[in-house]
Amino acid sequence: MLAARQLAFARAGHAVFRGIDLTLDAGHALAVTGPNGSGKSTLLRVLAGLLPPATGELTWAGRPVRAGDPVFGQSVGYVGHANGIDPDLSATEHLVYAARLAGCAVTAEAARAALAEAGLGRVADAAVRTLSQGQRRRVALARLSLVPRTLWLLDEPLTSLDDDAAARFTQQLDAHLASGGMAVVATHRPLLLAHGATATLCLGGSA
Repeated sequence: MLAARQLAFARAGHAVFRGIDLTLDAGHALAVTGPNGSGKSTLLRVLAGLLPPATGELTWAGRPVRAGDPVFGQSVGYVGHANGIDPDLSATEHLVYAARLAGCAVTAEAARAALAEAGLGRVADAAVRTLSQGQRRRVALARLSLVPRTLWLLDEPLTSLDDDAAARFTQQLDAHLASGGMAVVATHRPLLLAHGATATLCLGGSA
């Protein structure tokens, strides 16, 4: 279980968000909404242990989480707003390399299968720089199926995706929740999930 109590974060003396309380159980998703600049991306980075909160407590399975916590990091699959892909690698090479960085040995065949599931089978060996923005986003999201993690933290995963790609990702997220996973998703678009309860946290103000 992921739990946060009275989380707050400030930048240059300015409060980005404060008083965040949440609890997330297996099989559940939390949609984080709010206008641009409301702190959605920052909250995800705090929940991922990439940034320390100014105040408050974050726990995972009852254990306090600290920024850079390697044990917690092995439970988290984080996809930020930026895709984080070397444009000179092929889509397959990126997935193999990203999985290796995460401590997972993945074959090129497994990477190509993940890309095929994302509807990218025809461009699996194409250089990322030749792909559209939507295709690059789908490559980034394909990392989630290759590196097993219980908690997915996703920043606007549907950005640049057409309806077909968005539906494929929704199926991927549904399967993750049905298997006992959980997810926190910053999004401007509704999550139409078949499995798991979806709560909504709306952030406001300016960041």
